[in-house]
Amino acid sequence: MSEPDTLGRLLRRTIAVVTASRAEYGLCRPILHAIREAPDFELRLMVCGMHLSQRYGYTVRRIEQDGFRIHDRIETLIASEDSPEAIGKSMGAGISAFARAFGEARPDILMLLGDRYDMLAAGLAALPFTMPIAHIHGGELTEGAIDDAIRHSLTKMSHMHFVSTERHRDRVVQMGEQPKRVIVCGAPGLDAIRTTKPTPREDLERRIGLRLEPAPLLVTFHPTTLETADVLQQCRALSAALAGVRRTIVATYPNADTMAHTVIDEIEGFAAAHANARIVKDLGTADYFGMMALSAAMVGNSSSGIIEAPSFRLPVVNIGNRQRGRLRAANVIDCECEPTAIAAAIARAMSVEFRQGLAGLKNPYGDGHAAERVVAGLRSVAFDRELVEKRFFDLPDVHRLLQTAMVAV
Repeated sequence: MSEPDTLGRLLRRTIAVVTASRAEYGLCRPILHAIREAPDFELRLMVCGMHLSQRYGYTVRRIEQDGFRIHDRIETLIASEDSPEAIGKSMGAGISAFARAFGEARPDILMLLGDRYDMLAAGLAALPFTMPIAHIHGGELTEGAIDDAIRHSLTKMSHMHFVSTERHRDRVVQMGEQPKRVIVCGAPGLDAIRTTKPTPREDLERRIGLRLEPAPLLVTFHPTTLETADVLQQCRALSAALAGVRRTIVATYPNADTMAHTVIDEIEGFAAAHANARIVKDLGTADYFGMMALSAAMVGNSSSGIIEAPSFRLPVVNIGNRQRGRLRAANVIDCECEPTAIAAAIARAMSVEFRQGLAGLKNPYGDGHAAERVVAGLRSVAFDRELVEKRFFDLPDVHRLLQTAMVAV
């Protein structure tokens, strides 16, 4: 290696990025590409959680197929259990494993996307190392899930914030974060839509084993983690509504959350009893976008129905409270988790009138150029003591507003 090459490598800053699930990997993949291609950055990819679980499709293979070098495999998931105790143990195992990894090789900055407990474990492990953290997708709300608390906790742990909209920027600043450290970049999942060619219908039909004409329903239902006692009832309500659908139904696996096995058992039982239904553990980015492009509607409670689906002008039936509070476009129909309400929402979503009303729909989550803004933001700061020593930012007139509120009470 020549002397200039050696010096260039020494001057490169290491960006550690954690990925724990197929869904969040699809969102951060454009950022991974951008960091890997940047001459002044060194990508350190840390893979954990669902990626390393056979039950959830062992999706680490997809990362390898995409050509990314995996630096760390962090075993966190207790695969045979999905109880609150098991999730807590997984978080503890994650903290310990990430701490060991950081002790062996400390990155210059740690990048975390979203609101999964795996991300919280990585953030907590980074704290004693006084390591700068960059967080993506802060300021959003999912009031029906524990993810909401995790997301806001990560905001307070983090030193740089890449948010999807101006509204989310305002929330992060409202939480006391310095405005100059909060960058509106858009949702990185839209970058993937812009740069990925969706899989054609014929290829999807061969993979799924069913005809996709007329247009199918795409179903993704996750446990509502603040309502774990109701998960089985909610799954049965969805199954009852889907039983009346006379077209192909393609369902994906849920996240590895509390009560996830209950959801898996229910959707697998539904597919076994209905010849028009198929379950896929992991569609992958191109196949998933292909399904979104050709589906009549999306049904469930996934954030992809809120964030990515508007780009396809895809009608979405959003069930229950899991995504309550999220900014949504006109393609989303909210309904209660009750069979009649779900069935009525599906009928409305599949109507010609509703689909025609989505013509010209603009996605409120950005323009598909988030990754370049993230890289530019990382370049704009020094990873130094000033970045790590956070100062609380008080909103203007906050004391006056509080006093007014107290008087009103």
